[in-house]
Amino acid sequence: MSEQRGGALLRTTSSAERATFLELFFDLVFVFALTRVSQRLVADVDGAHMTTGVLRTLLLFLVLWHVWTITTWVTSRYEPERLVIQAVVVGVMFGSLVLGVTLPRALEERALAFALTYVVIMVGRPLVLMVALRGHPRRMVPVRLTGWAVATAPLWLVGALVPDLRLPLWVVALAADYLGTFLGWPLPRLGPSRIRSWLVAGEHLAERYQQIFLIALGESILVIGVSYSGERFSGRSAAAFALAFGVTALLWRLYFHRAGHLLVEALRLAGTPGRLAESAAQTHLFMVLGVLTSAVGYELVIAHPYEDADPRWLVFVVGGPALFLAARSRFEYEIFGRVSRSRLIGLVALVLLAPALTTGPALLALGVVAGVLALVALADARRARGAPPESSASPVGREALGEAGPEA
Repeated sequence: MSEQRGGALLRTTSSAERATFLELFFDLVFVFALTRVSQRLVADVDGAHMTTGVLRTLLLFLVLWHVWTITTWVTSRYEPERLVIQAVVVGVMFGSLVLGVTLPRALEERALAFALTYVVIMVGRPLVLMVALRGHPRRMVPVRLTGWAVATAPLWLVGALVPDLRLPLWVVALAADYLGTFLGWPLPRLGPSRIRSWLVAGEHLAERYQQIFLIALGESILVIGVSYSGERFSGRSAAAFALAFGVTALLWRLYFHRAGHLLVEALRLAGTPGRLAESAAQTHLFMVLGVLTSAVGYELVIAHPYEDADPRWLVFVVGGPALFLAARSRFEYEIFGRVSRSRLIGLVALVLLAPALTTGPALLALGVVAGVLALVALADARRARGAPPESSASPVGREALGEAGPEA
């Protein structure tokens, strides 16, 4: 009887594949949280030790990404209309809001609040699922997650309490959290439960990845609007404002052109959809990071459109779109098993042009980025003109589920 009650939490073939309104509501918190990441990156540019500052902010971003990703896998495996799953999502949503509020000073005086909130999320979420699943065999997955979260919790809490040890302890703790996800959270006697062997709702998961990318684009629009609507609202910055919007629109176009639309089909056709979903999650991490980095570049250019481009600014103005193109090329391989030359040429062009852009105004650098991305988009459109729609031919996850191992 307890196994049947626990099994009622699992998704079935009759479950809705689309993301629920609660999940969209959950994502609103990440619009706010990602703006905190961008603002911290802007502060890093002005700091004396930019590289160290950027790496510290990257650590905090990876914490947010880990929270979002695991929650997305939860709603893809379990029935999101069940009250207990909704309670888990709402609880994580509030915790994520606290993470966003504390993030600007998470490595300083708000460290304890940040670390404690993260630990409560990582331990509490699987613990609730473990109790709710009762005697069901899939109960072992949240057992594994709870075990790993409990093991890394002391590193987060001690790091929060001891400033001199904070950064190294948090780096080790986060690396362990990500390693656990990669290995399947193995425990003594239980072994691992690799994500690639999980049964997942492909359409739902694909939609969630598309939505987090749109959230990142929305954060960029917010940065562009806020940057230009304040003291910088003048004709002097109007061109930077327009170019920033244009680059954001091009990033949207390049993402969704064919591959972005076919992720659902690729997951449906994959022999082991969990393997492809796991790979796509990693790719989307870098695409989202590229969009966020680009947003920092927009703010810098809008603030200083005609000043000579500081080499540190180009890390964001040029580096963000370049990172996006690199990750988008991998995404294309995940869907079609090949990479378009236009994307590789665009990526190489941005890398090679970056040193020369230090001799001109920041506005010129953003204009060159817009031009390169526009040429890649035009090459996409030209290649697609008159050609029949492509189908997914993903080389990832081709093996049958039985070859990948059973779900545990």
